[in-house]
Parts: sequence; structure tokens; C-alpha cells
Amino acid sequence: MGDSNLSKTVCGLLLAGAAAVGSVLCSATDEPTAGGQNARSARPSLYVKVHLNNPLKLSKLKPGDVVEGSLARDVYSSGRELFPAGSHIRLAVDHMEKRRRTSDDHWPWVVKAFTPRHQEYPVFKTAAVSGANGESALQVSLISISRRREVHAQAKKKGSGHGEETGSVEVSESGVRGSANRTAPLMVLEAFDVEGEKTSSTNSSGRSSSGPELSDLETLPAGTACKILLLKDVSASKNSPGDVIQARLLEPVFLNSRLVVPAGSLFEGEVLKKTPPRWGSRAGSLSLTFTGLTLPGGNRIAIAATLAGAELDRRSHTRIDAEGKLHGEHPGMAWMAIDIGVTAGLAKEVDDTTQLIIEAIVSTATDASTAGTARIVSSCISTIFMVSRHGRDVVLPRFTEMDITLDRPLSVTEAVESAPLAAIAHGN
Repeated sequence: MGDSNLSKTVCGLLLAGAAAVGSVLCSATDEPTAGGQNARSARPSLYVKVHLNNPLKLSKLKPGDVVEGSLARDVYSSGRELFPAGSHIRLAVDHMEKRRRTSDDHWPWVVKAFTPRHQEYPVFKTAAVSGANGESALQVSLISISRRREVHAQAKKKGSGHGEETGSVEVSESGVRGSANRTAPLMVLEAFDVEGEKTSSTNSSGRSSSGPELSDLETLPAGTACKILLLKDVSASKNSPGDVIQARLLEPVFLNSRLVVPAGSLFEGEVLKKTPPRWGSRAGSLSLTFTGLTLPGGNRIAIAATLAGAELDRRSHTRIDAEGKLHGEHPGMAWMAIDIGVTAGLAKEVDDTTQLIIEAIVSTATDASTAGTARIVSSCISTIFMVSRHGRDVVLPRFTEMDITLDRPLSVTEAVESAPLAAIAHGN
């Protein structure tokens, strides 16, 4: 009995000690640290797109290297412009890390199977942006480096539009400037202001202390364009109808020089229809719709908006029809040549292998007697392989810039409180 009580006592002490250690570890983990994730997520993120001054080879970069460029578009926080397009930006490589390659629709699976799945990417900790007010420091995280092209919906026929528009609607101009820049390498960064919230300070009424005046009640006409940023990957092969999508407004929308929808507002939508890539090299398709708008203050408004354009990787083979539906293009000559070459090689290997198997099993078999059977088998296998090839996918990676247009007039009322945009920035 004594031994039993002693064992129970020892077990109780061990359990209590483990619980105490666990609580200490949890409390230490929950404590926000300076520059840590908890402290960073409390601040709104910024979308920064950079035109690099020189071509960049990721494999050649090393810690300490400096990368320079200029902002490809204006950087906004709510209704205020923080940095204009063209501002000089300088980044220093902190270290290199391996990342999984972003999926694309350029090459068939045969090429992707022999392509390394990971690639070395530079990690930047801070960036220095030079503007009219001097140099500002940003805490940055690299999203992607690639060359981009703009894809727009086909123009709708006259007479099928939305009628006469009222008022003067403006979406602040930033975008890509000049044809030479359209093929320049682009670097996309997620940034946070490391110098505090001075760039987005608000007064007690919830309005920004500077910047455009926020309208109390305005109606945006149908056809108003909005530049948004996708917050999660979407593709025809992986998503299903009804899947929720979210996007953040990149540029504030003005009506008669009055701010109506501030940058950072959250657009909500869903996958309306999708067709995955199919046999016979038939490409996939994807249809999106946007049904909700949430202002930074939390005011939610029902909308109806259609996709009008997107900025995709230069090698992407995706187009947009007049209704805003995304379609993968038919395989090109290079794609077909690769599939035909693989099919021919497969047929040859199957032919030779079949002959060897038959001659090993049937002792009286000869090359002449097995040749016909081997050709039939190889033809069937190669035909099945060729027919079973899937077409191009439709892939919209996270942080894809998109243009949408309102399908009907939208009445916007001002949000009473101005809340942090961190939840919007991270897609929560």
C-alpha cells in the first residue's frame, strides 16, 4: 500500500511539473516580440511591385548583394498614396532559401517532371524607398520575380452596354508605364512600415489625418473599373464551384474627385463555373464572380462585378472572353512536338519490349512472327498515351493583379470606424 501511494504521489508531481513547464512555454510563445510575426500582423501590409534595373539571375545572388529598381505602381495605404510609381527602391539580400516553384500552364507534365521542384530565392529583410520626402524603410517579404503580361477581356458589342454613365469616375493611374517596361522583370513584395504608423494615422473621427476626403454617400455607375489583388491561389484543376475567393483593392476609387472606396477594401466572390483540363489536350476554363465589398471600417455592401483583365506570367497561355471567363489556350507547336516525341519513344520501347517478352515465353516465336503483335500493342499504348494528355490549366497565383468592372450601380456609404487592414491584407 505504501509503495502504491508513493507511486501516485510521484506521478502527480511529474504531471504538475509538466503542466507548469507547458504553461510557461505557451505564455512565452504567445508574447509578441519586437519585429516578430505577432507585432507585424498588427499592422496593415502594403503591396509593392518593382521594376528591376537589371536582369536578375536568382542562382547567382548571394548574401549582401544589393538589388535596385523603381516602383512599377503607386503604393497606397487606405485612401493615401505613400509612394508614387517611379520611386527608387534598394534591397539587400539577407540570405537565400529554397522555395517550391510556382505552378504554371506553359509546359506539359513531361517537361515539369524533369524540372527541379524547388528554386533558390533571395530573402530580403528591409527595403529603402527614396521619395520626395526623403528615404523610408520598409520591412519586406518577397512574393515572386517574373516577367508579366496583361490579359484583357474582349470588348463587348455596342448596344449591349449599361447605358449612360453619370459623374466622373476615376481609378488612380499607376500601372505599367511604357512598352519597354511591359517585358521588364518584375519583383512583387509584401511590405510593412518599420517606422511606425505615421503614414496611416487617423484622428478620433476615424478619418485619415491627411489625403482625399472620404465621401459620405455616393453611387458608382455600372462599368466602374477596380484594380484588385487576389489573396489566394485559384485554378481550374483544383478549385470547385462555390469556393470562396477574396481580393484586396489596390487603388482607391474616386467619384468627382471624392474618395468613395479606399484602397485596402476587401472584395469577396466565388468560383462560378470551372472546367478542369481534359483528355485530348482540351484546356480548362474558369469563371469568377464578385458579390461583396467590405470597407476598412467593416461596412459590408452587396455588389455584382465581373472580371475584365488580369496580369499573368508572360509565359501563361490564358485568355479572357467578353463575359470575363478565363480559358486556357490550345497547346502550341512546342507542346505538341514534345508530346509526339514522347509518344514515338514510348511506342518504340513498347514494341521492343513486347517482342522480347513473347520470344521468352514462346520458344517457337521468331522476330517475324512477333513483329506484328508488338506493333499492335505499341500502337494501342501510344494512342492511349496521346489521347489521355490533358490540356492547359487556368492558374491564377496568389497576388495576381486583376481588373473587375461593376455590373450594376453601387451605392457606397462611409464606414464609421477605421479598422486596421491586417486581416484584409492576409485574407482573413
